[in-house]
Amino acid sequence: MSRKYFGTDGIRGRVGQYPITPDFMLKLGWAAGMAFRKQGKCRILIGKDTRISGYMFESALEAGLSAAGADVMLLGPMPTPAIAYLTRTFHAEAGIVISASHNPHHDNGIKFFSGQGTKLPDEVELMIEELLDAPMTVVESEQLGKVSRINDAAGRYIEFCKSSVPTSTNFSGLKIVLDCAHGAAYKVAPAVFQELGAEVSVLSAQPNGLNINADCGSTHIENLQAEVTARHADLGIAFDGDADRVLMVDHTGAVVDGDELLFIIARDLQARGKLQGGVVGTLMSNLGLELALKELDIPFVRANVGDRYVIAELLERGWQVGGENSGHLVCFQHVTTGDAIVAALQVLLAIRRRGQSLAEARQGLRKCPQVLVNVRFGGGVDPLKHPDVQAASDSVTERMAGRGRVLLRKSGTEPLVRVMVEGEDETQVRAYADELAEIVSRVCA
Repeated sequence: MSRKYFGTDGIRGRVGQYPITPDFMLKLGWAAGMAFRKQGKCRILIGKDTRISGYMFESALEAGLSAAGADVMLLGPMPTPAIAYLTRTFHAEAGIVISASHNPHHDNGIKFFSGQGTKLPDEVELMIEELLDAPMTVVESEQLGKVSRINDAAGRYIEFCKSSVPTSTNFSGLKIVLDCAHGAAYKVAPAVFQELGAEVSVLSAQPNGLNINADCGSTHIENLQAEVTARHADLGIAFDGDADRVLMVDHTGAVVDGDELLFIIARDLQARGKLQGGVVGTLMSNLGLELALKELDIPFVRANVGDRYVIAELLERGWQVGGENSGHLVCFQHVTTGDAIVAALQVLLAIRRRGQSLAEARQGLRKCPQVLVNVRFGGGVDPLKHPDVQAASDSVTERMAGRGRVLLRKSGTEPLVRVMVEGEDETQVRAYADELAEIVSRVCA
């Protein structure tokens, strides 16, 4: 059954444009409350990132949940993975995240976690969708949900992150620069690394509701690169607005992406005999990652792009480690979803164990040149099914003669067609990508 509201990562869009409106959020809160209290009284946690519209939507969701008879516990600004963790530890029926992740402040969205801190099952999402189209009702006054605030949420999550590394862990002597993207990690991330002994400098940790992800964080890493080299730091760590993605910068200022971080974590787990199964990447994972893992005899499979697909593949195979080159990394031995702080800690542990710098640790993976071109389209005919696009894709694939690959896909969150070409020769790869993008653009016009 197709979804009317839920996309690959919840419900997301521009603030003020349907469905990212206060009246829809009121109804969504009610629908969620009705769905989760099928078994009787329920508790639902709400957390958010730092964008200004979060306050408005938090209030609307709170009202809708209460009207459905669901108790609400407010967390305030917290990383998305923190909400997953706290939903589990409070034995709540569900957790709600108000965030548009790496998007600008004028976007917002809603994500749900189950009581186990995982993505919602399809049947629950579909039940919420059905209720959204039903008339809204209000329970009797004595059954209205109550609202409270969890005042020690940050401290609980900080301790959880620290518990993902051995109690003997001490990062003393490690000089780190953190870029918090003026987002949800602005308080907790510096505390975690400082309490583990690192010398920490902090960038972009003064959120004002409008500056989340603005020229900072994992999507705009240039400032972090400059600061790492200027401060002669050992490395830099960049989060996105809701702290479920992480990228790093080595001491030379070079960016270390999600593929490389995933490789470093997997290699360390294998060396310690703790790698369960193999690694799950995505269709966008660099071919170099696949080849580097193959050299270590580590199985590797690709899932569709999106953390929910990576997680589904991990669950199906009983594996623990997976992620995307964008920095959305999942370490199932510690968490139930992508967690940027926990993933960063695993990388730091790995390089400490090997006695290497981040620049040295990444050398085990040689990335193939990969060019990605985004082409905007306005709906209508699916450009990926157009015969001209399919013929052009087949032609490029044939010309690469098994020495590269082509991937055309639609974004799950934006009206974009992503044209990706990967191979051994960067000049050739770029020419192929531009050639395909031009044809896709002409079809979309």
